Amino acid sequence: MELLKARTGFWAVAAAFLVAMAFSTVPAPLYPLYGFSTFTVTVVFAAYAVGVVASLVLAGHVSDRLGRRRVLIPALALEAVAAVLFLTGTSLPVLLAARFVTGLGVGMITATATAYLHELHAAHRPGASGTRFEIVSTAANIGGLGVGTLAAGLLAQFVTSPLRTPYLFFLVLLLAGIAAVAVSPETVRTAGAYRYRPQRVTTGRGPGYLAAATGTFAAFSVFGFFASVAPGFVAGTLHHSSRLLAGVIVFAVFGGSAAAQTLTTHLTARAKTAVGLAAQAAGVLTLVTGMHLASLPVFLTGGVLAGVGAGVLFKASIGTVVAFAAPAERGAALAGIFLIGYAALAVSALAIGVATQVAGVVTVMTWFAAALFTLLTAVATLSRRARTTILL
Repeated sequence: MELLKARTGFWAVAAAFLVAMAFSTVPAPLYPLYGFSTFTVTVVFAAYAVGVVASLVLAGHVSDRLGRRRVLIPALALEAVAAVLFLTGTSLPVLLAARFVTGLGVGMITATATAYLHELHAAHRPGASGTRFEIVSTAANIGGLGVGTLAAGLLAQFVTSPLRTPYLFFLVLLLAGIAAVAVSPETVRTAGAYRYRPQRVTTGRGPGYLAAATGTFAAFSVFGFFASVAPGFVAGTLHHSSRLLAGVIVFAVFGGSAAAQTLTTHLTARAKTAVGLAAQAAGVLTLVTGMHLASLPVFLTGGVLAGVGAGVLFKASIGTVVAFAAPAERGAALAGIFLIGYAALAVSALAIGVATQVAGVVTVMTWFAAALFTLLTAVATLSRRARTTILL
């Protein structure tokens, strides 16, 4: 009976995780319909990232002590509140508030749901490898980001009220997710008084941790571009206004990322890092080339390749952190690395938005590519130094 509960709970939490992450990217293909400038879109997206960072700092780690369900259910409820906000209007203040609340929910969900899935997998399959957990958590997390844009693009293209129907659809799914998590078994035993403290991110764990943190920052910077600026570029500069196409493009990037993470499960950490660095570098170069040529096929090819590289690099970073985290601190360790990732979302989105005030988006992306190459070089250097340290 306990094994059955753990199995059912595993899939229930995975489904809720996927819905929550999908909801977080619903606005991406819809931004051009709001009529905002590139700068305004990046500010709105940054509001989401700031919400995630604030939530990770304040609550992303508390499920280690309070229990997974006690954190995950309120987090999903925040997502539902955000959906209601989206339904109330299309003004900038409403959009900013909705995106910020979405971020608050996602910040609580990412580390909590990942740790929850790990523990439910172990309870259902004691002694088994973590392959199923890795595949499912990746599909729910990164894959969910792509599913959200695809679903929103489809609904916006073929149904009435494109700025309302996608949010109503996901509101129903979020409420179902809350019900599913509520009947799932708890995996954390709470005992004694809990002294709360905010999440702390420590970079003094050697070059291995620094490489993971830098790799995460570089990966999420790519994700930030596609979840904020890319749909507007495709609609404005490339003159493809289809909402479905916008959703498909972002889905292809995140879907490619999730697929690559799944296919590289059995690679060593060193091999994952090498593949991630090479693919992301080649993808960013191809992406910028496509922007200069105003070529949608080249742009899309570069985006998918960059997404593949970013996904594999992020997977290597997560593996490094989880390998050294004690079970009682797993949620906090994951919250720390997600904190760095979502900080990258805010920084990259705002940097791109501010830069477009003084230069064209193609020029700005060329600068962005140069900054990413610098980060990737730093990851390669730190990874090599970490291996040298281990050998010594």
